[in-house]
Amino acid sequence: MSKATILVVEDDPSVRNLITTTLKMYDYNFLTAGNGQTAIMQTASHNPDVMFLDLGLPDMDGVDVIRKVRTWSELPIIVISARSEESDKIEALDAGADDYLTKPFSVEELLARLRVSLRRLPLLRAAAEASPVFTNGGLVINYPAETVTLDGRELHLTPIEYKLITLLARNEGKVLTYPYITKAIWGESAESEMASLRVFMATLRKKLENGKGSQNFIQTHIGIGYRMLKVDAGDAEHKEES
Repeated sequence: MSKATILVVEDDPSVRNLITTTLKMYDYNFLTAGNGQTAIMQTASHNPDVMFLDLGLPDMDGVDVIRKVRTWSELPIIVISARSEESDKIEALDAGADDYLTKPFSVEELLARLRVSLRRLPLLRAAAEASPVFTNGGLVINYPAETVTLDGRELHLTPIEYKLITLLARNEGKVLTYPYITKAIWGESAESEMASLRVFMATLRKKLENGKGSQNFIQTHIGIGYRMLKVDAGDAEHKEES
């Protein structure tokens, strides 16, 4: 009986075969991906238990894969890379990797790192598993695809608007203060960014209000910040605080 499903993200066939052969010997299920985009889609569609990730992928850097996956999933990610510089390890770990194994590696060490990661799974599963797709009434955010639709119609958002709506969605129901939002979006909570925040929030709201039913998704708390309201599919219009 298989223990777990491991996603092996590696573009080198010889390394990939070594890892998958080892996993098969020890009765693990496995999936493979030869590039970053496939890895992201495999993670979203198959929900593997652990990811083995090479950083040197042909279409994108492995660190970017970590960052994208971390927008919706906390699955353990073990980096397996030929990059041995401390700065590379720090960058990957800061992006959200759980462990870092340098090539060449021994099969015994690989399996040991895997067992450590698998021991975390009960704790991760005890918490509510985040979905790669956020749904709130007619609003749908597909994190892996980085798309936002409202009542089945795709919204064309600027990068800042997308950051704003995903930040609010990940904290649905929670009031986010102005300094918290500006720091998350621009990297600083300076008063000078407040004007920009108001402008982008206004344009985002205008796009959200063009959908059917004119539901209010974003609530203003004057002098404090904003929060995303939970909207049921059949709800009537929510009133905004003033």
